[in-house]
Amino acid sequence: MYFDSALNINGASVGILFITPTNDKLRYVLRIHFPAFNNATEYKACLHGLCIAIALDVKCLMVYGDSALVINQLNKDWSYSSEKTDAYCTEIRKLEGKFYGIEYHHVVRDQNQPADQLSKIGSSRAAVPLGVFVQDFLVPSIKEEKEVEEVPPAEQLVLVVPSLIADWREQFIKYLTNSKVPADKTDTKCLIHRSKHYMLVDDNVMRKSAKEGVLQKCFPQDEGVKLLHEIHFGSCGNHAASRNLVGKAF
Repeated sequence: MYFDSALNINGASVGILFITPTNDKLRYVLRIHFPAFNNATEYKACLHGLCIAIALDVKCLMVYGDSALVINQLNKDWSYSSEKTDAYCTEIRKLEGKFYGIEYHHVVRDQNQPADQLSKIGSSRAAVPLGVFVQDFLVPSIKEEKEVEEVPPAEQLVLVVPSLIADWREQFIKYLTNSKVPADKTDTKCLIHRSKHYMLVDDNVMRKSAKEGVLQKCFPQDEGVKLLHEIHFGSCGNHAASRNLVGKAF
């Protein structure tokens, strides 16, 4: 897990990148909508990154960050500099017991570019690319006083995915119903070729599978995200390997 934070005039944000042993990558952007200082956002990135890892049933984790302060404090090489960082470390210590093994490593900024880019996307409030999970924080996870606010369980994290400009199925519906094609010749050629695999059944777009011609119902993106969320999260979340999980989802 790589984590980083960004803080500018538009706001604060953190970026988290997970890389599995099979080199699969999961990207997260956490946008912060309240005043925050740099060290707090770095700790928030690490804290909620661990929450996500626990929700994904990760048991062994290597954590990389370019904040020497955070990494050295978590490794107990440096003492805590404030009550707030002490509170964040206390919450992180509670989560460490969920792992069979966890290590913290400091890396230079050049080796943390992917997480840094994710954090800058969130802090600039720019449009988030597809495939990146987004979460908005409206209140601090750690109160200004000594009292520590309870961190929401990872299963309750709300994932917000930017919607597409239009339903991806619309082009196939128009072509299959009235042969309507795009103005661009290249797009038209591509659409005609791809449409051979689709058909309409009771106004539902169905795709012919490669095996035995089984018809598969096509979902709009927002319904697909909800479906994947149900598969991944909760006490009955799926624990299969990533390749098997993709197959089951389809």
